[in-house]
Amino acid sequence: MRSIRQVMTQSLFPMFRRRLSDVDALPQLALLGLLSGLVTGSIILLFRQAIEWPLHYFLPGHGSESFEGLDLTVRALLPLGGAMALGLLLSRLGTHDRKVGVVHVMERLNYHQGYIPFRSAVVQFVVGVSTVVTGQSAGREGPAVHLGAAFSSLMGQWMKLPNNSIRTLVACGCAGAISASFNTPIAGVIFAMEVVMMEYTIAGFTPIILASVSAAVINQAVYGAEPAFTVPGLTMNSLLEIPWILVIAIIIGIAAAGFIRMLDFFSRFNEHPASIRLTVAGLIMVPFAILVPEVMGIGYDTVGQTISNELPFWLLLGVALAKLFITAITIGLGMPSGLIGPTIFIGATLGGAMGLIGASVAPDTASSVGFYAMLGMGAMMGAVLQAPLAALMALLELTRNPNIILPGMLIITTASLVTSEVFGQKSVFLTILRSQGLNYQSSPVIQALRRVSVGAIMDRSILRSERRLTYEQARDALKSEPKWLLVEGSSGPTALMPSVDLARFLESGEEPPEAAPGRGDESDPDQPTIDLMDIPANRRDIGPIAYQSTLEEALNAFDKSQAEALYVERQIAPTIKRIYGILLKSDIENYYQYRQKQG
Repeated sequence: MRSIRQVMTQSLFPMFRRRLSDVDALPQLALLGLLSGLVTGSIILLFRQAIEWPLHYFLPGHGSESFEGLDLTVRALLPLGGAMALGLLLSRLGTHDRKVGVVHVMERLNYHQGYIPFRSAVVQFVVGVSTVVTGQSAGREGPAVHLGAAFSSLMGQWMKLPNNSIRTLVACGCAGAISASFNTPIAGVIFAMEVVMMEYTIAGFTPIILASVSAAVINQAVYGAEPAFTVPGLTMNSLLEIPWILVIAIIIGIAAAGFIRMLDFFSRFNEHPASIRLTVAGLIMVPFAILVPEVMGIGYDTVGQTISNELPFWLLLGVALAKLFITAITIGLGMPSGLIGPTIFIGATLGGAMGLIGASVAPDTASSVGFYAMLGMGAMMGAVLQAPLAALMALLELTRNPNIILPGMLIITTASLVTSEVFGQKSVFLTILRSQGLNYQSSPVIQALRRVSVGAIMDRSILRSERRLTYEQARDALKSEPKWLLVEGSSGPTALMPSVDLARFLESGEEPPEAAPGRGDESDPDQPTIDLMDIPANRRDIGPIAYQSTLEEALNAFDKSQAEALYVERQIAPTIKRIYGILLKSDIENYYQYRQKQG
């Protein structure tokens, strides 16, 4: 009897992979989403512990973010020493190994079909922990997204899934990471689809939702069900506050545009060695660490104090501007820090400062400082990421208060419009990609082709044939009624021809051009043969395409090779490749047109 492992590898896994080739493999994708969420939740839990454990014992007090309590000398030397150490580490790595964060995930999705190497995940874990522990102006959510996406991608690679499924797994990992970091499952789903994938699909929602929920369950098992911040009951006291909310939206939109533009400016120095850039970033961080220590680390303790109205106006305004400047400068210079956490910090403190102004001008009308801090948080996140829906969902889940929706929608959309339309700034992630000479293709056609594997539409009615056949061998080949004959050469397939052309030749009774003795089989060496490359036939030049490839990759292969057809193959042993089917360019065009009509 066959073992369970043999059944899995020889029967179940191939069927599973084949079903995943199509865009409608919802049950299979749902299972993958659930597995991705469990893996991502566990990795993010380990990542958070790696940050919090050393800070809990190193920093004074009982928290893991109280950098303010450190001695002045330690506050100055810690980020400088950390920056220099990170610079030395990154300088020893290749350029492709230094890339981390959400931007790297988007790059791998756009240029490598979501394949993220294990080495990249290890580098992200080390530098993600190091930037926070050494007091850089950093966040943990960006590194968490990279880690979730990487390990989900690695799971798909290990299972040898089609590339369209690996792309979905990357989105699942992104959603699970945000969900586990903030305990906001809905925001995780929207973030993955709005910021990273830049598309909404019905088939994509189910696995991503399951990944987000399962990652949140892992997080809640250790940290409890409370969100990242303790938020009191918030509500807008009066509709008269709307003009002031719009003013705050404009201010935050300007701040977001300045943040993106400043980061883009300092990214121009990336041609200099990493050790020099990060040392300069560490030196710039020193005066900020001494004078405004609240900017060190993640800073969620300061966000919590802002929401509780425990900080004065000038401190809030000062730390907001300081965090904006130091984060844009250091990340622009190449510090491998997360962006999402600092964005939340800036928005919360800036919104809190504006709330204090409102309270002093109209004390009887203005809502609480915490209310404006939360609005500022959502507005800054939405404007910097150009993801208004993700920011709104995060705001709703963090406050757990539906009363925040109306003012939240107003301030987030207005701030996002000011940043994008008035100042012409795109998402900070797209801006960083552009500074690296890369772009992100998000056209509907490209996205549709990326969702389907070649295995979903290839023609499996093929027969591999030697170039020369006897008449009897030719007739035997046609008995199975294949649609295509794949003509083998000395180093693999060399041409594709319709089997009907061979049948037509046999029926014609013509003598083959190569009707010479000595070319038949061993039992009858004098029997004449048919050379499939010489008989009249509509032969096509062919090229290979991997079974895991998407339709987008197939189109690129057609353009690069100038082939008229592609044979779909997969490595089943170190030196053995199996051919599964044939793909024509017209097959892709017909499939896309059919899906458009169905949609």
